[in-house]
Amino acid sequence: MSEAATPRAADLVARRLYAAGCRLAFGMPGGEVLTLVDALERAGIRFVLAKHENAAGFMAEGAWHRTGAPGILVATIGPGAANAANVVANAHQDRVPLIVLTGSVDADEALTYTHQVFDHRALFQPITKATFTLTAAGAGIVADKALAIATADRAGPVLVDVPISVADAPVPTPLESRHRPPAPVAPAEAEALAQAREWLAAAERPVLVAGLDVLAHGAADALRAFAERFGVPVVTTYKAKGVLPEDHPLALGGAGLSPLADRILLPLLARADLILLAGYDPIEMRAGWRDPWDPDRQRVVELAAVPNTHYMHQSSIGFVCDVGAGLAALGRGVEPRPATWSDGAATAAAEAHRAAFASGGRWGPAAIVEAVQRAFPRETVATADSGAHRILLSQLWRTYEPRGLLQSSGLCTMGCALPLAIGAKLADPARPVVAFTGDAGLLMGLGELSTLAELGLPVTILVFVDACLSLIEMKQRQRQMPAAGVDFARHDFAAIARAFGGVGERVVDVTGLDAALHAAVARTDRFTLIAAEIDRQAYDGRI
Repeated sequence: MSEAATPRAADLVARRLYAAGCRLAFGMPGGEVLTLVDALERAGIRFVLAKHENAAGFMAEGAWHRTGAPGILVATIGPGAANAANVVANAHQDRVPLIVLTGSVDADEALTYTHQVFDHRALFQPITKATFTLTAAGAGIVADKALAIATADRAGPVLVDVPISVADAPVPTPLESRHRPPAPVAPAEAEALAQAREWLAAAERPVLVAGLDVLAHGAADALRAFAERFGVPVVTTYKAKGVLPEDHPLALGGAGLSPLADRILLPLLARADLILLAGYDPIEMRAGWRDPWDPDRQRVVELAAVPNTHYMHQSSIGFVCDVGAGLAALGRGVEPRPATWSDGAATAAAEAHRAAFASGGRWGPAAIVEAVQRAFPRETVATADSGAHRILLSQLWRTYEPRGLLQSSGLCTMGCALPLAIGAKLADPARPVVAFTGDAGLLMGLGELSTLAELGLPVTILVFVDACLSLIEMKQRQRQMPAAGVDFARHDFAAIARAFGGVGERVVDVTGLDAALHAAVARTDRFTLIAAEIDRQAYDGRI
């Protein structure tokens, strides 16, 4: 198609995505999406070939975390779309604005042609915010709606199914997008806000719990200013780590899946006379965080993007608002107390939290995390796969800015760390990126080592090698069950990395790990994989 030719419907969609800031798309092409891929490239959106649609979706998420533009996943008809289901469900639960573009046969063709054909919209309906079938005349409207819905609170995936003939259909020169994001909403000056301000002024033992909405609303600076002004210690969910730098004296650490952390943090919350929920989305939390406070006994003020319909917890006063605007409104006109937590309990909890997960100099997963944190600079982006190592890492790894630690925390799906790292590094090449993965998680997506090599990205991959699904094996033992379906062979991951064109190292102690990390930090021409051998039950008592 010449530049002067009438644009196709696919071109219109691609241009709207480009206007929204998208510069990267990820996927696996098939005959049904060739026009889509061509249109994305022509619009200035680079199409990156992954080795599986699931990984492609996580790459798109990684890029979104670094750019703020919605992720784009491209999947062809049938098996391509089906392969994407896991990562789309993950985007739904992890609040990721993901535009999913699938190819399909034309409606008339599908009346008799059945090869690879099933109802994509029916498959994705439960795990997306919306699904659309593109039409030529409505291409601009569909693109605008998809972007608006995907990015609105709370963010999530939107499917656009694109029939072959529609992608190629000529459309008139399109009008500019009419979509404008709504202005941030602040709590109304009314009785509820006045009451919340009175509680804030009187609070001697306040605690703030921060979650995903803080990231979505870009409210980290507002949260920090509020916490410092009123002396409020801050607990974060795993994905909200870094909204307050974790070397800050008010940072209590992350919470989510660790019973060990809960034994430290939940008693502190039980003692609080004011609990502030700032963008707290309990989809990241384990069952121990169901009704962790008592709004009949304690004062609980919630600032959230959407109404509470989950009932994981309740609050005394709730505001549906922009989190940053809500914090500013809550603090307006309130005189801070001279000091909070005068008995030192909050400081003691923060110190106990850090000490609980430290290695104490013993080789194992904690020592590995500590070594990586020492070796890499403060601005490093880390990614983590699901498994026992992620629970430990989410407590121990210090994060200093929002989106400094990327993981699947709503769906908790395996196989995400490597593709998240690829997407983040591709979108932000100057930023050091390290991926933490268990050996089982890496085995799920080994093909993406090829993608990493092809892109020439100097990502460092740290593999915890114990030849076991350690978290599941631990749960079997806790229930006095024999180990079943959790053990597998130990593989030479260092050799596998070298076979894919990277640098591979096997380490068994801190000295060897420090040397491998020193070389990895300086390497700029290829990826490094460090296989750290640990004991099969190395996480016992550690998470």
